[in-house]
Amino acid sequence: MSDNDSKQIDDVTTKASGLTLNSKAKEFKPTFNAKAPSFVPRASPAKPVAAAAPAAPAAAPKPMSISIGGAPPAAAKAAPTPVPAPAPVPAVAPAPREEPKAKQESAPAPRPAAAPVALERVNEEIDAEEDLMLDEHFKEHLNVIFIGHVDAGKSTLGGQILHVTGMVDKRTLEKYEREAKEAGRESWYLSWALDTNQEERAKGKTVECGRAYFETTRRRYTILDAPGHKNYVPHMLSGAAQADVGVLIISARKGEFETGFERGGQTQEHAILAKTAGVRHLVVAINKMDDKTVEWSKERYDEIISKMTTFLRGTGYNPRTDLTFIPISGYTGAGVKDRVGSACPWYSGPSLLETLDGLQTIERKINGPLRIPISEKHSEQGTAVISGKIESGNVKLNQKVIIMPDRLTCEVVGIFGEDENSTENEKTSAVCGDNVRLRLRGVDDEAISQGYVLTDIKNPCHTTRAFDAQLRILDVKNIITAGYNSVLHVHTAVAEVTMTKLLHKLNKEGLKSRAPPPFVKQRDACIVRIVTNKAICVERFADYPQLGRFTLRDEGKTIAIGKILRLAHPNAGAGSAAASAAHAN
Repeated sequence: MSDNDSKQIDDVTTKASGLTLNSKAKEFKPTFNAKAPSFVPRASPAKPVAAAAPAAPAAAPKPMSISIGGAPPAAAKAAPTPVPAPAPVPAVAPAPREEPKAKQESAPAPRPAAAPVALERVNEEIDAEEDLMLDEHFKEHLNVIFIGHVDAGKSTLGGQILHVTGMVDKRTLEKYEREAKEAGRESWYLSWALDTNQEERAKGKTVECGRAYFETTRRRYTILDAPGHKNYVPHMLSGAAQADVGVLIISARKGEFETGFERGGQTQEHAILAKTAGVRHLVVAINKMDDKTVEWSKERYDEIISKMTTFLRGTGYNPRTDLTFIPISGYTGAGVKDRVGSACPWYSGPSLLETLDGLQTIERKINGPLRIPISEKHSEQGTAVISGKIESGNVKLNQKVIIMPDRLTCEVVGIFGEDENSTENEKTSAVCGDNVRLRLRGVDDEAISQGYVLTDIKNPCHTTRAFDAQLRILDVKNIITAGYNSVLHVHTAVAEVTMTKLLHKLNKEGLKSRAPPPFVKQRDACIVRIVTNKAICVERFADYPQLGRFTLRDEGKTIAIGKILRLAHPNAGAGSAAASAAHAN
């Protein structure tokens, strides 16, 4: 055998030592190019066993032929199997040790799945943060507004609730009763728990929207005691803009229900304004059922329900899902916390507080952009303090915020809820639905006005001087044409506006007219262009209902209700009078 043949056999032997054979494969295909059809194995000429090298040719007198690819040749079939020499074993043994390395090298192949894993971690962190915030505010908070005609018993009922829930102690009530008796208003002492103003106590009429807090085993509540007199409807609107649930209080006393329900009374107007402000569920409390003219009469109760159901259905409330009727006595407390019992044998339904606790949970945008319409503002020790309801998102201590429309940047340095009687009990966060007081650093209280909106820096509220809106005309003496002036009430903001264009008139099916109408009248529905006398913070009704629904009033009465469809030139907050005129065109 020549030296070239020996060298070729050595190369093939070295390459074949690293191969792994699959017994189940139909054929074996090598990864190297083997020029020889067969080879004769021999002992490896390893240096450590150099003394055994001369005996290697005697161990293999008859060569064994192995076919590499294709059918085995005839000569190979007759070749006997030689006994392998012990010397090659150490050289072949390391081959299996290299297999784990190859598997380890191929293991990082599924790396593209790292992106979904990172996204899942981010979602888990967001969910964990939301769960933590919900745990901190595990009791749902509801804002309940008491509405109705003057002298229906709203403040008295509110005082009774504070008494039965333990928010006003017996000693304080005895003090109120004694002072009321001295003033000749003995039956008004319960209302003094909400009517803290001396003018309100002297007249027996609520002027501003009073506030109070109480809590049950299931929920936290804020009472918004709206004034019932028609001269104070703007204050009622400010409270209704913050309400989640309404309690329409009706006096069952003979003559009082008729006065409040007929034209000129506030029962109907308050119900319409509550619906416009976004109050979805209305609890109709038939009060003063213990009066001598009623004596818990079922006939009187059914008469009031029949008239109110017909009217409220026309307002937009569904009697089956949106209305609840209950008989109560706010003065004696019957039907307020405990059920009326034997005093009213024909009624076996829940009490007022049981009804409120049984209402469905309201969906909140806890992780949405922050929106807090400012209802009140004042200064405490040189620091600005604002009050309002969180309509969207959440607020945390030391958070950077911006007040629109003037783009005032400031920092939240204190958060207080409605249940805090002093500034010592401070919260670290508040969520959508809470009525809060915020202490702000970096802004002067004189630069803030009612109707401004505290928002996120990254996603501020829109400001504009003009928008397109869908209107429903309720009550006007004459027709309305382009150029009509009125007063706009949207969330906590009030502004003078002008209808510059009548764009479309809507038929009963809601279809638009092709040509702009020359005028609209009572009970018409239309789409108009409205221009304000100043920049206001509003949103489209489809995005934020609480910041997109409004009321138009003129001459002391509500003339129309509407919702914002489109903002014209949004974020035109610092515009001039010329810019406002441009928006009108």
